[in-house]
Amino acid sequence: MIRVLTVDDSALMRQVLAMLLAKDPQIEVVGSAPDPYIARERIKALNPDVLTLDVEMPKMDGLTFLEKLMRGHPMPVVMVSSLTEVGCQTTLRALELGAVDFIAKPKIDLREGMEEIAQDLIAKIKAASVARVRGRRAEGREDQKSITSGPPALPSGSAMIKTTDTIIAIGSSTGGTEAVKEVLERMPPNMPPILITQHMPERFTKTWADRLNRLCRIAVKEAQDGDSVLPGHALIAPGNFHMTLARNGARYRVRINQDLPVNRHRPSVDVMFASIARYAGANAIGVILTGMGGDGAKELLTMKQAGAFTIAQDEASCVVFGMPKEAIKAGAVDKVLPLDGIAEAILAHVGR
Repeated sequence: MIRVLTVDDSALMRQVLAMLLAKDPQIEVVGSAPDPYIARERIKALNPDVLTLDVEMPKMDGLTFLEKLMRGHPMPVVMVSSLTEVGCQTTLRALELGAVDFIAKPKIDLREGMEEIAQDLIAKIKAASVARVRGRRAEGREDQKSITSGPPALPSGSAMIKTTDTIIAIGSSTGGTEAVKEVLERMPPNMPPILITQHMPERFTKTWADRLNRLCRIAVKEAQDGDSVLPGHALIAPGNFHMTLARNGARYRVRINQDLPVNRHRPSVDVMFASIARYAGANAIGVILTGMGGDGAKELLTMKQAGAFTIAQDEASCVVFGMPKEAIKAGAVDKVLPLDGIAEAILAHVGR
């Protein structure tokens, strides 16, 4: 049984979360708290397995409480976030501080989409219950391109010409916002183009892309339909849209669509990987990072069969070892590596 404590200043929202979680017999809501001070006492008394935490609360905001919690009593936390721009930024900061995942705050009127909301919340609580909690991270600078030392740039000139047809594709889910950041921060400015699908709702992907663009030496943006796929650039699938690779003569572009979800996800990693296997073939590198479920495993195998070089993040460095585990089980992976070794492996393969 997974024991959950909900922390939210709204009594109605606490009731809604309890009602949604009650749909699963493996989850028990052992208590709730209207503010972080009461939450602190109830964590000590009830010893929950997972905490749901609202961002905006009286007396102490959710980020301050999360930071203190991750220093003194690290535990799995799922943030409950509004879909405002401020809410997106705050949620991404919470993930940096050690929160496992987040859900968009459900509407009080749950007559529409109640089953879908419940499934998403339950899945994330279950993933959080087995997640590796990182605890408090050191402060980092967010106001400029990363100046941390990293791998050397790829050779310029004729050597770079060989890399212009290479496509790097990265798929991730739970824990992926920080994992992708760690990989991209190590990339030099003259990298081959990178496509990224991260399971994330609308609005959050643009905020995340903008944040990565400030941190990385490559340019990062949320993809738009028809965007060119260019060296030194990373494109992120927008929330609630699939992203696929397309080729027009010698040029690559991305296409964005709202076809049906695949593996319950839109965007889906499998959808992106399938298009890359088709249009890039052996000129591709496929990377599957931390995440719950099995999205990406099937079509990463298709990429490998088409000649692509494929990498999975190892269990020890994953927040949730779901997607990489399924890809490894499917025989889709050439190398299993810790997170801090993935960028170097990509660079080594591109440089050959």
